[in-house]
Amino acid sequence: MLAQDDPAPLYMQLQLRIRQAILDRELKQDEAIPAERELAMEFGVSRITARRAVNALAAEGLLVRRRGAGTFVATRVEKSFATLSSFSEDMSARGRHPGSKWLSRSIGCVSPEEALSLGLSPGADVYRFQRLRMADDVPMALEYTTIVGSCLPGIDVVNDSLYAALERNGCRPVRALQRLRAIHFPAEQAHLLSVPVGHAGLFIERRGFLADGSPVESTQSYYRGDAYDFVAELSAPQIES
Repeated sequence: MLAQDDPAPLYMQLQLRIRQAILDRELKQDEAIPAERELAMEFGVSRITARRAVNALAAEGLLVRRRGAGTFVATRVEKSFATLSSFSEDMSARGRHPGSKWLSRSIGCVSPEEALSLGLSPGADVYRFQRLRMADDVPMALEYTTIVGSCLPGIDVVNDSLYAALERNGCRPVRALQRLRAIHFPAEQAHLLSVPVGHAGLFIERRGFLADGSPVESTQSYYRGDAYDFVAELSAPQIES
Protein backbone atom coordinates (compact mmCIF):
# COMPACT_ATOMS: atom_id res chain seq x y z
CA MET A 1 0.00 0.00 0.00
CA LEU A 2 1.06 3.59 -0.57
CA ALA A 3 1.44 6.17 2.18
CA GLN A 4 -1.77 8.21 2.38
CA ASP A 5 -0.04 10.90 4.46
CA ASP A 6 2.71 11.42 1.87
CA PRO A 7 2.26 14.84 0.19
CA ALA A 8 3.41 13.39 -3.16
CA PRO A 9 0.56 12.40 -5.53
CA LEU A 10 -0.28 8.70 -5.49
CA TYR A 11 0.76 8.16 -9.10
CA MET A 12 4.20 9.62 -8.33
CA GLN A 13 4.57 7.35 -5.28
CA LEU A 14 3.70 4.32 -7.42
CA GLN A 15 6.02 5.51 -10.17
CA LEU A 16 8.85 5.74 -7.60
CA ARG A 17 8.08 2.24 -6.25
CA ILE A 18 8.23 0.67 -9.72
CA ARG A 19 11.35 2.64 -10.71
CA GLN A 20 13.11 1.52 -7.54
CA ALA A 21 12.13 -2.10 -8.19
CA ILE A 22 13.74 -1.80 -11.64
CA LEU A 23 16.91 -0.18 -10.26
CA ASP A 24 17.15 -2.85 -7.52
CA ARG A 25 16.61 -5.53 -10.22
CA GLU A 26 13.53 -6.87 -8.45
CA LEU A 27 12.03 -6.34 -11.89
CA LYS A 28 14.56 -7.53 -14.46
CA GLN A 29 15.14 -6.39 -18.02
CA ASP A 30 12.54 -7.67 -20.48
CA GLU A 31 10.33 -8.91 -17.60
CA ALA A 32 6.62 -8.18 -17.73
CA ILE A 33 5.27 -5.96 -14.96
CA PRO A 34 1.85 -6.65 -13.40
CA ALA A 35 -1.16 -5.40 -15.32
CA GLU A 36 -2.61 -2.02 -14.32
CA ARG A 37 -5.56 -3.75 -12.64
CA GLU A 38 -3.18 -5.83 -10.49
CA LEU A 39 -1.07 -2.79 -9.61
CA ALA A 40 -4.19 -0.89 -8.58
CA MET A 41 -5.31 -3.72 -6.29
CA GLU A 42 -1.85 -4.30 -4.78
CA PHE A 43 -1.20 -0.65 -3.96
CA GLY A 44 -4.74 0.43 -3.17
CA VAL A 45 -5.10 2.99 -5.96
CA SER A 46 -7.41 3.47 -8.91
CA ARG A 47 -6.62 2.00 -12.32
CA ILE A 48 -6.34 5.55 -13.65
CA THR A 49 -3.60 6.25 -11.09
CA ALA A 50 -1.81 3.01 -11.99
CA ARG A 51 -2.05 3.81 -15.70
CA ARG A 52 -0.65 7.31 -15.13
CA ALA A 53 2.36 5.91 -13.27
CA VAL A 54 3.04 3.31 -15.97
CA ASN A 55 2.66 5.89 -18.75
CA ALA A 56 5.19 8.17 -17.03
CA LEU A 57 7.73 5.35 -16.74
CA ALA A 58 7.15 4.39 -20.37
CA ALA A 59 7.82 8.01 -21.37
CA GLU A 60 11.10 7.83 -19.43
CA GLY A 61 12.05 4.73 -21.38
CA LEU A 62 12.14 2.44 -18.32
CA LEU A 63 9.08 0.52 -19.52
CA VAL A 64 8.00 -0.47 -23.02
CA ARG A 65 4.50 -1.46 -24.14
CA ARG A 66 4.13 -4.36 -26.57
CA ARG A 67 0.80 -4.55 -28.34
CA GLY A 68 -1.13 -7.63 -27.29
CA ALA A 69 1.58 -8.76 -24.85
CA GLY A 70 1.67 -6.23 -22.01
CA THR A 71 4.20 -3.85 -20.49
CA PHE A 72 7.83 -4.87 -19.97
CA VAL A 73 10.96 -3.52 -18.35
CA ALA A 74 13.00 -1.94 -21.12
CA THR A 75 16.26 -3.56 -22.12
CA ARG A 76 19.27 -1.28 -22.07
CA VAL A 77 21.26 -1.34 -25.29
CA GLU A 78 24.99 -2.03 -25.21
CA LYS A 79 26.75 -0.08 -27.94
CA SER A 80 30.29 -1.18 -28.68
CA PHE A 81 32.88 1.42 -29.62
CA ALA A 82 34.89 -1.35 -31.30
CA THR A 83 32.41 -1.79 -34.18
CA LEU A 84 31.31 0.78 -36.74
CA SER A 85 27.65 -0.18 -37.12
CA SER A 86 24.44 1.68 -37.83
CA PHE A 87 21.60 2.25 -35.38
CA SER A 88 19.36 -0.10 -37.40
CA GLU A 89 21.99 -2.85 -37.28
CA ASP A 90 22.49 -2.40 -33.52
CA MET A 91 18.77 -2.66 -32.77
CA SER A 92 18.12 -5.60 -35.11
CA ALA A 93 21.07 -7.52 -33.60
CA ARG A 94 19.44 -7.17 -30.17
CA GLY A 95 16.00 -8.29 -31.28
CA ARG A 96 14.57 -4.77 -31.25
CA HIS A 97 12.54 -3.27 -34.10
CA PRO A 98 14.36 -0.15 -35.41
CA GLY A 99 12.47 2.82 -36.74
CA SER A 100 13.01 6.42 -37.78
CA LYS A 101 11.01 9.62 -37.88
CA TRP A 102 12.37 12.12 -40.36
CA LEU A 103 12.73 15.62 -38.97
CA SER A 104 14.27 17.01 -42.16
CA ARG A 105 16.12 15.99 -45.34
CA SER A 106 17.82 18.52 -47.59
CA ILE A 107 20.64 19.17 -50.04
CA GLY A 108 22.66 22.38 -50.05
CA CYS A 109 26.05 24.03 -50.14
CA VAL A 110 28.53 23.05 -47.47
CA SER A 111 28.84 25.38 -44.47
CA PRO A 112 32.29 26.54 -43.27
CA GLU A 113 32.08 24.15 -40.29
CA GLU A 114 31.07 21.23 -42.51
CA ALA A 115 33.81 22.06 -45.04
CA LEU A 116 36.41 21.92 -42.27
CA SER A 117 35.09 18.63 -40.89
CA LEU A 118 34.67 16.91 -44.27
CA GLY A 119 37.60 18.42 -46.14
CA LEU A 120 35.39 19.98 -48.81
CA SER A 121 35.85 23.07 -50.96
CA PRO A 122 33.48 26.06 -50.63
CA GLY A 123 30.34 25.55 -52.72
CA ALA A 124 30.45 21.74 -52.60
CA ASP A 125 27.11 19.95 -52.24
CA VAL A 126 26.19 18.03 -49.09
CA TYR A 127 23.14 16.11 -47.91
CA ARG A 128 21.73 16.82 -44.46
CA PHE A 129 19.60 14.32 -42.57
CA GLN A 130 17.92 14.85 -39.20
CA ARG A 131 16.18 11.83 -37.66
CA LEU A 132 14.57 10.64 -34.46
CA ARG A 133 15.69 7.04 -33.99
CA MET A 134 13.39 4.57 -32.24
CA ALA A 135 13.44 0.99 -31.01
CA ASP A 136 10.08 -0.77 -30.57
CA ASP A 137 8.46 2.67 -31.05
CA VAL A 138 10.39 4.14 -28.07
CA PRO A 139 12.48 7.27 -28.85
CA MET A 140 16.15 6.41 -28.30
CA ALA A 141 18.36 8.93 -30.09
CA LEU A 142 18.52 12.00 -32.30
CA GLU A 143 20.90 12.08 -35.26
CA TYR A 144 22.04 15.13 -37.23
CA THR A 145 24.13 13.91 -40.18
CA THR A 146 25.92 15.63 -43.06
CA ILE A 147 27.00 13.45 -46.02
CA VAL A 148 29.40 14.42 -48.82
CA GLY A 149 27.28 15.03 -51.93
CA SER A 150 29.23 12.68 -54.20
CA CYS A 151 28.57 9.73 -51.84
CA LEU A 152 24.85 9.45 -52.66
CA PRO A 153 23.01 9.53 -56.01
CA GLY A 154 20.04 11.40 -54.53
CA ILE A 155 18.24 12.29 -51.35
CA ASP A 156 15.40 9.79 -51.84
CA VAL A 157 17.64 6.71 -51.81
CA VAL A 158 17.87 6.89 -48.01
CA ASN A 159 15.13 4.97 -46.21
CA ASP A 160 15.54 3.75 -42.62
CA SER A 161 19.29 3.03 -42.78
CA LEU A 162 21.67 5.70 -44.04
CA TYR A 163 24.61 3.29 -43.93
CA ALA A 164 22.72 0.82 -46.11
CA ALA A 165 22.19 3.55 -48.72
CA LEU A 166 25.88 4.49 -48.58
CA GLU A 167 26.86 0.83 -48.94
CA ARG A 168 24.71 0.45 -52.06
CA ASN A 169 26.66 3.36 -53.55
CA GLY A 170 30.03 1.94 -52.49
CA CYS A 171 30.59 4.71 -49.94
CA ARG A 172 29.95 3.12 -46.57
CA PRO A 173 32.47 4.31 -43.94
CA VAL A 174 35.02 1.71 -42.84
CA ARG A 175 36.61 3.80 -40.09
CA ALA A 176 35.42 6.55 -37.78
CA LEU A 177 36.59 8.92 -35.09
CA GLN A 178 34.14 9.47 -32.22
CA ARG A 179 34.02 11.80 -29.25
CA LEU A 180 31.52 11.28 -26.43
CA ARG A 181 30.50 13.45 -23.51
CA ALA A 182 27.74 13.47 -20.92
CA ILE A 183 25.12 16.21 -21.18
CA HIS A 184 21.78 17.33 -19.78
CA PHE A 185 19.24 17.56 -22.61
CA PRO A 186 18.15 21.08 -23.58
CA ALA A 187 14.46 21.72 -24.22
CA GLU A 188 14.40 20.91 -27.96
CA GLN A 189 16.12 17.54 -27.70
CA ALA A 190 14.25 16.61 -24.50
CA HIS A 191 10.90 17.26 -26.20
CA LEU A 192 11.80 15.14 -29.24
CA LEU A 193 13.05 12.26 -27.07
CA SER A 194 10.03 12.44 -24.72
CA VAL A 195 12.14 13.02 -21.59
CA PRO A 196 12.18 15.88 -19.05
CA VAL A 197 14.36 18.93 -19.74
CA GLY A 198 17.72 18.32 -18.10
CA HIS A 199 17.45 14.54 -18.48
CA ALA A 200 20.87 12.84 -18.56
CA GLY A 201 22.11 11.96 -22.01
CA LEU A 202 25.14 11.30 -24.16
CA PHE A 203 26.34 13.54 -26.98
CA ILE A 204 28.47 11.87 -29.65
CA GLU A 205 30.34 13.50 -32.52
CA ARG A 206 31.49 11.15 -35.29
CA ARG A 207 33.39 11.49 -38.54
CA GLY A 208 33.34 8.51 -40.90
CA PHE A 209 35.99 7.75 -43.53
CA LEU A 210 36.40 5.56 -46.61
CA ALA A 211 39.28 3.10 -46.94
CA ASP A 212 41.36 5.73 -48.76
CA GLY A 213 40.92 8.17 -45.87
CA SER A 214 38.33 10.40 -47.57
CA PRO A 215 35.68 11.77 -45.17
CA VAL A 216 32.12 10.59 -45.83
CA GLU A 217 29.98 11.75 -42.93
CA SER A 218 29.86 14.11 -40.00
CA THR A 219 27.25 13.17 -37.40
CA GLN A 220 26.13 14.63 -34.10
CA SER A 221 23.95 12.32 -32.01
CA TYR A 222 22.02 12.66 -28.78
CA TYR A 223 21.47 9.35 -26.97
CA ARG A 224 19.24 8.79 -23.97
CA GLY A 225 21.44 8.04 -20.98
CA ASP A 226 18.82 5.76 -19.42
CA ALA A 227 18.74 3.48 -22.46
CA TYR A 228 22.37 2.99 -23.46
CA ASP A 229 25.54 1.44 -22.07
CA PHE A 230 28.63 2.16 -24.14
CA VAL A 231 31.20 -0.63 -24.09
CA ALA A 232 34.83 -0.60 -25.22
CA GLU A 233 37.29 -3.49 -25.25
CA LEU A 234 40.72 -2.45 -23.99
CA SER A 235 44.04 -4.23 -24.31
CA ALA A 236 47.40 -3.57 -22.72
CA PRO A 237 50.17 -2.18 -24.96
CA GLN A 238 52.67 -4.69 -26.26
CA ILE A 239 55.97 -4.35 -24.42
CA GLU A 240 59.05 -5.32 -26.34
CA SER A 241 61.34 -7.71 -24.47
